[in-house]
Amino acid sequence: MNSSDLLARLIAFDTTSALSNLEMMEYIQHYLNAHNIDSQLIFNDEYTKANLYASIGSEQARQQPGILLSGHTDTVPVSGQQWTRPAYQLTRDGDRLYGRGTTDMKGFIACVLSAVPAMAAAQLKRPLHLAFSYDEEIGCLGVRRMLDMLSQQPVAPLLCLIGEPTEMKVVTAHKGKVAARVTVTGKECHSGMAPQGVNAVNYASRLIVWLENEALKRQQQGPFDHQYDVPFTTIHTGTVQGGSALNIVPNHCELVFEIRNIADENAMDILQQFRDYARQLEQQMQQHTDTCAIDTEIITEYPGLNCTDAEQLVSYVRTLTGNDQSGNINFGTEAGLFRQSLGVPSVVCGPGSMAQGHKPDEFIEISQLDQCDRFLKQLIHALSSDTLPG
Repeated sequence: MNSSDLLARLIAFDTTSALSNLEMMEYIQHYLNAHNIDSQLIFNDEYTKANLYASIGSEQARQQPGILLSGHTDTVPVSGQQWTRPAYQLTRDGDRLYGRGTTDMKGFIACVLSAVPAMAAAQLKRPLHLAFSYDEEIGCLGVRRMLDMLSQQPVAPLLCLIGEPTEMKVVTAHKGKVAARVTVTGKECHSGMAPQGVNAVNYASRLIVWLENEALKRQQQGPFDHQYDVPFTTIHTGTVQGGSALNIVPNHCELVFEIRNIADENAMDILQQFRDYARQLEQQMQQHTDTCAIDTEIITEYPGLNCTDAEQLVSYVRTLTGNDQSGNINFGTEAGLFRQSLGVPSVVCGPGSMAQGHKPDEFIEISQLDQCDRFLKQLIHALSSDTLPG
């Protein structure tokens, strides 16, 4: 099957992060089995979701460092979006293929699977590894379990390529992220006696102002990395919930914020500064009532990507794509985790544009799939002739 046909099969599986991806993984596993390729599933604790890992190449080839191709199988939900087409049925209009996950990122997985027969038939001198994950959309959670297993392998990959949509540009950097939930516990009382209470919303507002000041400082003073569209670390408060009635001093307020950091800054350092300030406020609150508290919990975190080594190898891969453009991306991926866990060069390169991702009537252009198909054909040839640097 070609990549468009396979994409139609993959789109038909609703793999929203809140749901299981096992039906899709079993389909991929059976597809690989039909081409005599063994694979293994790495499950979550509940056995409702799984990563899939497979290696292609002879035993001799697998003694050499090869290329790992990775993609996530989960998608964002369609609820609340105004779709004009069926989200889980691939439809075509001209050069566009519509459906949830076409761009982010089942298009890449479809191209990889379409190339599997050629991979299996090739006399690879270096192996190809396939690594498909779950729960990327909710914090890159699932891939960590697979990386624990991969870090124990005797031969590390030469390069990890994560196929998120970049219009087939080879991207070597993206921002890291830390998201945190802050719970402020005060003391309630009748609003007519407000000084006898501890207003949790007021203290939460001070935390929000601190975050906003830190965000503005970076916007005005940097540090800057002009390879990004937004060339500085961003700090953003996303939700605030607190209080129960106008005439009650609120004893509870919760806020959620995130830090998206460039390589020159450490998000954990910023988070620690926030915690230090929160501790000062907490001490003020506890002078009134010792049960008052400010608790900060990390919800999700993943490292940024800054692949500055292996320039010769990255340049070679760029020639295989037929796209000599470079640059950074503003969204996060699993690439930083591959880089951190396996200690090998990692890049982001895949068909489609994130401008279409997460939106109603998500689509990918067939020309993008074709470009990815050609890249994979060139990659198979490079691994068969062992012309990759390194």
